[in-house]
Amino acid sequence: KISPVIIHIPYTLNLASSKEKFYRITIKEFIEDLIEADKLGADYLITHMGSYKGFKKEISGLKRITKAISKILEETEGTKTIILLENTSGSGNWLGYKFSHQKFIFEGLNYNNRLGLCLDTAHAWAGGYRINDKDGLESLLDEIENLIGLDRLFVVHLNDTKEPFNSRNDRHMDIGKGNIGEKGFSLIVNHPKLKNLTFILETPKKSDEDDLRNLNTIRRLYDKLL
Repeated sequence: KISPVIIHIPYTLNLASSKEKFYRITIKEFIEDLIEADKLGADYLITHMGSYKGFKKEISGLKRITKAISKILEETEGTKTIILLENTSGSGNWLGYKFSHQKFIFEGLNYNNRLGLCLDTAHAWAGGYRINDKDGLESLLDEIENLIGLDRLFVVHLNDTKEPFNSRNDRHMDIGKGNIGEKGFSLIVNHPKLKNLTFILETPKKSDEDDLRNLNTIRRLYDKLL
């Protein structure tokens, strides 16, 4: 009785790969995973956009992603599972740390209705979005609305982080224990444009108790603006 059902594609795949053989393998595996996700009745398949390592410019990687997803959509026509592009922290050569990257993909695919967004809070903070205060959060949401459309945002990964603002480092932390803080998450989960979306915790876990603790924190903050 879980709804919606959401799957994250393996991190090893790279839609922006400069290595032709691995690029072809990524597309093949992605097609197979999307078909399997659809058979399972999954609503969404989340993916990172990929690393452009081996290319000199980001635009080369973005073109590779667009071409790859175009092929994937073509080969999986008739499936209902929506592909969600997740924002990244921007470490190394990872694309997707700013939403102009996602806009490039959406425009290249004519805003195909089988494409959407997943917002990761820790990645947004590391990528230069100051989402721990009202003005910063509004700025992020305005950017998504203006570049892509908030109607394309379906899932939010809730993760705190101790990494400095705009650090480009990806390291998750318990909710309220990092730089986004309880006030930031209170703003996020209660924002009228976000509060009815699906939230997923990706916080550090050694046992089920860790998940329960973070879940209880979010439940305490929901409907409670700090």
